[in-house]
Amino acid sequence: MPLIVDGGRVPPHWLERQSSCLAAPVNGQAGCEQFIRVAFINNMPDAALEDTELQFFELLDASSDDLPLLLKLYSLTGVPRGDRGQPHLNKFYSDINDLWDSQFDAVIITGTEPHHPDLRNEPYWPSLVKLLDWAEQNTVSAVLSCLAAHASVLHSDGIGRHRLSDKQFGVFDFHKVCEHPLTRGTAELVRFPHSRWNEVRADALTSCGYVVLAQAADAGVDSFVKMKKRSLFVHFQGHPEYGPQTLLKEYRRDIKRFIRGERETYPSTPKGYFDAAATKALAEFRDAVVSDPREESMAAFPGTTIDAALHSAWYSTATCIYRNWLKYVVSRKAEEVAFPVMAASYGNTQRKRSAMP
Repeated sequence: MPLIVDGGRVPPHWLERQSSCLAAPVNGQAGCEQFIRVAFINNMPDAALEDTELQFFELLDASSDDLPLLLKLYSLTGVPRGDRGQPHLNKFYSDINDLWDSQFDAVIITGTEPHHPDLRNEPYWPSLVKLLDWAEQNTVSAVLSCLAAHASVLHSDGIGRHRLSDKQFGVFDFHKVCEHPLTRGTAELVRFPHSRWNEVRADALTSCGYVVLAQAADAGVDSFVKMKKRSLFVHFQGHPEYGPQTLLKEYRRDIKRFIRGERETYPSTPKGYFDAAATKALAEFRDAVVSDPREESMAAFPGTTIDAALHSAWYSTATCIYRNWLKYVVSRKAEEVAFPVMAASYGNTQRKRSAMP
């Protein structure tokens, strides 16, 4: 069954790929209780907004199998928007204030590009805090991606981020460090993309009751979980949803920023991502740009050759983890429905017994 996007507000890039995709309202539709209802809070900057939509749509669709999945789109207030992103949000996203009285089984919250060392100084922080508190009480599970994961642990446990000496950028090997339902069926060594300047560390997480699922000596923690009130919070410092070209797009963006003088150093090449031929071509391009940084230099970027060699080596593992996550949501949803029924049945039996002569 295809992923369903709520209310007829389906971004065209998804309709083009899924001609069978229908739209339906989350609340009030007959039979909507059969769906796994997921609120998708997309906070990515304008340049990555639609790409992020498609990445998560494709991953959730591939992971859902026969599980009916219904998605509704929101974005936080306070995230800077321009002429490219705001019209898209107006057309396809719902107001975040409509979320508070809505019913969802789960929520996915993406990160965004920070502008302050302390996330509590970001303009969207009050809205994000309200969202995190809402998720604890109103979902059975929440997925937090990258900056959203850092915000979550800062808000609930006071765990701060540590600035890295260079961007953690590329595809890294992580060891599965514990058995957990979310990682069931994955290999002991998993590969995932990361793209971040900051990290939260394993010792701080475990001291506050988080369970680390995967980590690496050279790349730190990949994923970790913790029950927060009613909800299982699933945190990813990396990006299992990334497509094969996403890191390449980010690398090109960072090179352009260097050329425009928006960053002082030429960006490091993503680790574990390019083959030998691509690495050589990119090194030659870097040398040419560093010696003569001009906008026109980007015309010589060897993107076409590199694109053909890229693939998502991590995608099967990402699909497995998200499939496990959706199954967890279904099982917890069933438990919460069954418990009141069982309690009511028990109460009725007790009342009947007490009424017997």
